Amino acid sequence: MNKKSLDIWHKINPVLGFIAMFVTQDIVLRFFFRKKKILNNGFSIQTNSSIILAPTHRSRWDGLILTMAIGRRVTKKDCRFMVTKSEMKGIQGWFLKRLGCFSINQLSPSLSALRYAIDLIEKGEQLVVFPEGKINKNGKKLVLKEGLYRLARLATKKTTSVIVVPIGIAYSRVPPNFRGGFCLSFGKPIAINDYLNLPIKKFNTFLNEKMTQEEQKALKNVGR
Repeated sequence: MNKKSLDIWHKINPVLGFIAMFVTQDIVLRFFFRKKKILNNGFSIQTNSSIILAPTHRSRWDGLILTMAIGRRVTKKDCRFMVTKSEMKGIQGWFLKRLGCFSINQLSPSLSALRYAIDLIEKGEQLVVFPEGKINKNGKKLVLKEGLYRLARLATKKTTSVIVVPIGIAYSRVPPNFRGGFCLSFGKPIAINDYLNLPIKKFNTFLNEKMTQEEQKALKNVGR
């Protein structure tokens, strides 16, 4: 699939995007969760920076919560999610494509998917990459894949300011329950240019520590 076709298939449908935002943020999240807390921790990013959001992954609710916390209504930018190929199947996949999500093969990412992701970063979009690669429901010790760091390093060849934001997400119950609560904690932005000489394993250890710190803050705020 060439870049042009990727742009066509993954362009956000404005009508569907508006409806999805209204339904998820004004109805579903408002009534399903009783307590919602966002810890900004002095969070701020320069407007000309290219952003990769790196959250922990605890539930399918994570994407909706991230969009509420740092999506269009807050930053005037949409969250563009990199998801697994299995999540892009059927009706769910049809909607996800039109809401700006795109799939990547974790074991063997295609050049077209990588180019598309780098293009989004270069344009200053908010790219969401779950470094664990899958949902970790029970909060076991984080094990990060290598894809985020590889992608971020490639992106530095196209733009001079690539920022990774570690994020911790926690729910009052596992799995999240009706009228329960959640907390999302933003960590200090990491400028990739400062870590280009680090081996992947060392960078992942560093990012792992930052994500875990933010998750601990979030867990404390939901009483766990």
